[in-house]
Amino acid sequence: MTRTIQIQIDDETQNAVDSLFGSLGLDTATAVKMFFDASLAENGRPFSTNYQSLSTDLLQAIEDVQKGRNLH
Repeated sequence: MTRTIQIQIDDETQNAVDSLFGSLGLDTATAVKMFFDASLAENGRPFSTNYQSLSTDLLQAIEDVQKGRNLH
């Protein structure tokens, strides 16, 4: 038995994912099925969704390099 799942997404997102998955030789439905299979195999999300911000020191170092200062 199979079921149909419907989701609503904007046209821009739909076109972008269709293009992305098409470039990988997949259609979007197959990519979604792969996500479900990977989720079951991992017993959770098959990828990290943690947001990691850059430290203040690292942000300062990046700014210094961009502005050419404190380069020693």
